[in-house]
Amino acid sequence: MPTAQELVQSCTSIFTLPEIYFRVREVVDDSNSTMGDLAEVLKLDPAISARLLRIVNSPIYGFPKQIDTISRAVSLLGTQATIDLVTATTIGKTFAGVPVQLMDVSKFWHRSVLCALLAGKLAKSCGIKDSERFFVEGLLRDLGHYVLYQYAPERAQSALIEAGYLGSSLAEVEQSNIGCDFAEVGAELIHSWGMPVQIEQAIRHQLRPNEAGDYVQHASIVHLAGEVVDFEDRDRNWRPAEVPCSPQALEATGFVLANLPELMTDAQAQLNETLALVYPQAVAA
Repeated sequence: MPTAQELVQSCTSIFTLPEIYFRVREVVDDSNSTMGDLAEVLKLDPAISARLLRIVNSPIYGFPKQIDTISRAVSLLGTQATIDLVTATTIGKTFAGVPVQLMDVSKFWHRSVLCALLAGKLAKSCGIKDSERFFVEGLLRDLGHYVLYQYAPERAQSALIEAGYLGSSLAEVEQSNIGCDFAEVGAELIHSWGMPVQIEQAIRHQLRPNEAGDYVQHASIVHLAGEVVDFEDRDRNWRPAEVPCSPQALEATGFVLANLPELMTDAQAQLNETLALVYPQAVAA
């Protein structure tokens, strides 16, 4: 059975981010670059620029006035938040052209965007600084499944059915059936793209956030958002009595479970609008 790294390497040519992402990263990584340089690079891709402005003006950020230029958006958001949004807008574009057998792609993106919205709201409710950045981490939470379904669709589908039937952890069944789980695979793909280490670590350790070291808060937010989405997705007859959140994740974030219903209602209200920005095909499905 392949390791997660070997599996990702075998699919690297398929899962390639567009050039605009890497051009933006070059500017961000250049210590001599300015906000103006970043805005100019973004303007080279009108489609990304338009979607970026739509997200900045959406309820995710809640700015009081309409932002109508890329320069203004970059100035308000800052460098890291801008590249996080570029990531969000390019991920959907990248995967739109990747055919996947057996996977319900529309459902995948509904879940991913809901997880992204919930991650940002969870972080904000916990008083975590720059809580909007957790949107991208939540969005990428389940990305490893896209690779697993590309590499071994039958085994990935079998693992999903088996885990649901037995009430077992999906990751454990994937380890048994495929040799690695979605969290490992997603982290390796993110690493291959050269994304920030906190995103990689959040995805890698989402199942056991207490193992994330300095990034325990990031992994904990992704864990909590993911568990809630999984819980909501289960048949009511097979759900546990409550969301199976890691006690360590609750401790690391200080999240109060009593706040969850309100946050979930807010996330659900923004789901279709945000989905249309990230993966429009899923809205029409």
